[in-house]
Amino acid sequence: MSQYDVLCIGNAIVDIIAQCDEAFLETNGIVKGAMNLIDTHRAELLYSRMGPAIEASGGSAGNTAAGVASFGGRAAYFGKVAKDHLGEIYAHDIHAQGVAFDTMPLESGAPTARSMIFVTPDGERSMNTYLGACVELGPEDVEPEKAKGAAVTYFEGYLWDPPRAKEAIRQTAAIAHAAGREVSMTLSDSFCVDRYRGEFLDLMRSGTVDLVFANSHEIKSLYQTASFDEALAQIRKDCRIAAVTRSEKGSVIVRGGETVVIQATQISELVDTTGAGDLYAAGFLHGYTKGLDLKHCGDLGSLAAGLVIQQIGPRPRQNLRHEAERAGLL
Repeated sequence: MSQYDVLCIGNAIVDIIAQCDEAFLETNGIVKGAMNLIDTHRAELLYSRMGPAIEASGGSAGNTAAGVASFGGRAAYFGKVAKDHLGEIYAHDIHAQGVAFDTMPLESGAPTARSMIFVTPDGERSMNTYLGACVELGPEDVEPEKAKGAAVTYFEGYLWDPPRAKEAIRQTAAIAHAAGREVSMTLSDSFCVDRYRGEFLDLMRSGTVDLVFANSHEIKSLYQTASFDEALAQIRKDCRIAAVTRSEKGSVIVRGGETVVIQATQISELVDTTGAGDLYAAGFLHGYTKGLDLKHCGDLGSLAAGLVIQQIGPRPRQNLRHEAERAGLL
């Protein structure tokens, strides 16, 4: 019996979200739809140019942990914040979601990470992230009992940017596998894939990672092909299970020779795509750790993603368990 359903490891980031037009992105040299890493000077400049904004605790894997908890699952989280105001906000928010979060805050040095997210009228989000204290997550922050006690450990590809986090992930994965648990990752971003293609493929092919989450852009980047079908055929060989999201086309899940096609949830209005992939992973992993079949897992992921893109911010305001019950999925 596992102590936790899912242990998530990620960059603990407070999101600062504002709406803007396409011209704002061009004027400020922001790559649309990507996660752009920025320094302190750039962070201050963009913040000074932002319109009215919403502050919300985010970070990809943190959003997934919050989603798992909202489904009624038992979630834990490793992520580094500083001992500052934003760090206190982050810790409060994730505890309030019901997630076990005990990583010691950074006492001195860089402040808590923040991401300035600009949402254009089409709902696309462009992230500009100052990593701050995130880069200090390291092997000393690994809690062995949580690593042993979680049915699935899930980490974000973004963590491959700060070097000490790689050590923490490999250490956690080794502990998890030694305890008979599984390890999962999300590719996070096509630019992230470009930076670490070889390492990501090695994680999959070596068996360090059992389940992979990606979107269509990320797997095409991973295999350097313009063909989605070709990329899907490749990832089928490289990992045990892959779940690939395709926006309004839904998602495709592959396991060996098995292929499961999932329909996208019907929505009334696309407001903000921030957190869509994170919440898809939350729904899928909640179903997976409860022993549900792949179709059921994908439907739960699709439901959660469909709900979060109809609001501003990356964490669901609805109780996902109630929503899933209402949809007949739990």
